[in-house]
Amino acid sequence: MTFQLDHAWVWDFWFADDGDTFHLYYLHAPRSLGDPELRHRNARIGHATSTDLTAWQDQGPVLGPGAAGSFDETAVWTGSVVRGPDELWRMFYTGARFTASGGNTQAIGVATSANLHTWTKQPGPVTEADDRWYEKRGDSNWPEEAWRDPWVFPDPDAQGWHMLLTARANHGSVDDRGVIAHATSPDLRAWTVQPPLSSVGAGFAHLEVPQLATVQGENVLLVSCDTPRLSAARRKAGQRGGIWSIPAPCLLGPYPAQKAQLVVGESLYSGRVVQDRTGRSMMLAFANTDAGGIFPGTIGDPFPVDRSPEHPGTLVPTLPSGRTPR
Repeated sequence: MTFQLDHAWVWDFWFADDGDTFHLYYLHAPRSLGDPELRHRNARIGHATSTDLTAWQDQGPVLGPGAAGSFDETAVWTGSVVRGPDELWRMFYTGARFTASGGNTQAIGVATSANLHTWTKQPGPVTEADDRWYEKRGDSNWPEEAWRDPWVFPDPDAQGWHMLLTARANHGSVDDRGVIAHATSPDLRAWTVQPPLSSVGAGFAHLEVPQLATVQGENVLLVSCDTPRLSAARRKAGQRGGIWSIPAPCLLGPYPAQKAQLVVGESLYSGRVVQDRTGRSMMLAFANTDAGGIFPGTIGDPFPVDRSPEHPGTLVPTLPSGRTPR
């Protein structure tokens, strides 16, 4: 495996690239918990570095939960890293606050760094779900207030910044409310929540870890959704979950999530596309289940992805063995 820790499960991750080194930021939780399902409320953010996306050197933890009563008091979850015009690196991350009954509320925080190694949290949260468009905890029987996995990128016309998020709309069937939320900022500091960039009824209870990627000149939106979180209609049709791609002819949406195509089956999850030093688009994903149905908690080797010549917005992956992962 590309990256694994003996003492901890590893799962969701994201990258920063300083031009010389790839920086991997990853969620981890101690294997001593026994049950991998407990990892979510014990998640911390770690850091590893590589020059080739294959051999990684672990740099250890960089971000943990906040003080009691804060928006990230229980755990810190998935995010993204960008470099602002002030040369500071910013990590936008998810803060989770769990209740005794197991439900949780999510919001977005930010930490800053001059060197990608040492991070300092800034006052937060910087964005939260807005009930004009998005489901809040208690609006349905869904157990969480989904507002997570921020993907931040510059406006293509240099008009500030955009944030895509995993969220749920405040209307529609409970199993079919998954949408891509949107927020905007002129300066990476002040953020305004906007209406979603996808519609309910696409067949997903949530669309996790969104990432905009350009593969061979074509823009796609990557998301992840496993089988239990597909809508009843998709499951009845025999569909299975995993890593999906959605056409993104316009980087700012709208994103036709109903046209999502499965790229990789759910034995892998939270796929991220990154360009290697040759310019080739590579995908990495964490191992979600092994042959025995056990959660391994490791990140696998990178494999190439290409655009499909027949289906716009669809990626075709190839493992080193020549197999296409399904």
